[in-house]
Amino acid sequence: MAFSLHEAKPIAELCRIIDCEHKTAPYVDSSEYLVVRTSNVRDGRLVMEDMKFTTHEGYQEWTQRAVPEFGDVLFTREAPAGESCLVPQDMKVCMGQRMVLLRPNKLKVDPIYLSMVLATERGKADILRLSIGSTVSRINISDIRNIKIAALPLVEQKKIAQILSTWDQAISTTEQLLANSQQQKKALMQQLLTGRKRLLDKSGVRFSGEWKDIPLNKMAEVIVSPVDKKTEPNEIPVELCNYTDVYYNHQITRNITFMKATATKSEVAKYTLRQGDVIITKDSETPGDIAIPALVSEDLKGVVCGYHLAIVRPHIDCLHGAFLNYLFSMQSTRYYFFTLATGATRFGLSVGGINRAHFRVPDVAEQQKIAAVLSTTDREITLLQKKLEALKQEKKALMQQLLTGKRRVKINEKEVA
Repeated sequence: MAFSLHEAKPIAELCRIIDCEHKTAPYVDSSEYLVVRTSNVRDGRLVMEDMKFTTHEGYQEWTQRAVPEFGDVLFTREAPAGESCLVPQDMKVCMGQRMVLLRPNKLKVDPIYLSMVLATERGKADILRLSIGSTVSRINISDIRNIKIAALPLVEQKKIAQILSTWDQAISTTEQLLANSQQQKKALMQQLLTGRKRLLDKSGVRFSGEWKDIPLNKMAEVIVSPVDKKTEPNEIPVELCNYTDVYYNHQITRNITFMKATATKSEVAKYTLRQGDVIITKDSETPGDIAIPALVSEDLKGVVCGYHLAIVRPHIDCLHGAFLNYLFSMQSTRYYFFTLATGATRFGLSVGGINRAHFRVPDVAEQQKIAAVLSTTDREITLLQKKLEALKQEKKALMQQLLTGKRRVKINEKEVA
């Protein structure tokens, strides 16, 4: 049975509400004292990226009203309103501007349960309803006091928090495994794509052939497509691989839903995607998004390369497509094309600039072996990403059931005692 209104209490009855200092603490490059701003609180977590730090004196002054401690909940009043997270253990934090500290009365509400209720879709919707502002939502202290929380028996709150914390732990573990795998892949790419680490061939003998420095135009053909998203009555219907298809995918496959367009017979012949092609972003609004690659992993009849992209089509006797795709993903390659990008409001690469890129490459057999090893690593990363997304969706569904009362937990006598 869903929670009734009788079980919901205003947060002011469950927590002490402590406002921030309404001024900015002095920042230093690094210290043990963290200044938590609204941008550091997202989706029930403390985000360490772009964290600011203050001095010991700053920390003392900015915690005069209360020293945030484990079990307190950090709550954003603006940009956006209503994000929240628990204060972590063993961290010295103070609040930046537009922040509020919720200190739960632990005889009435479990801190973990409280933070999870605030993070539900229903909780955020209630907060949004109380918020003001057309472009930037913000919530007043008086309205925070009126946020309704389903105040179940404390033992039931703790049970719900315990169940959902199990999912949080699984999510955290998977995130760490994913981060480790991504870091290991970077290190492996740096070793394998520079020749510092040599693999074994089919006979179990380590590759020893010379790596040669070769300009791209000696190993591949660069083809720039003029095909746009327009539909013309006298042209052939095609599917269009466009900028976002390349930008957001490591591989171009039939699984992508391509845009419908038309092209001439000669355009279809020239720009249809083939297995082993590497498609790169040729134009972009920022130079950092230039030359982002995606590998065409199968022949795609009827799919043509779109405008603002370039096909790099390897000569198969000297260059392997998957290997080239990894070369384009290297930081040194990204920087090379970053420096070549020209423009004021929109940046672009010339065919000449792409052709002049130089790469050190081994023979094709070693290229294929390197690509196979890195592809295995990519598959492992993809599996972890799918597992992580599944865990998040499972937790979200469970939150919707447990934190709205659609599903009630069972409490045994030992837990009550």
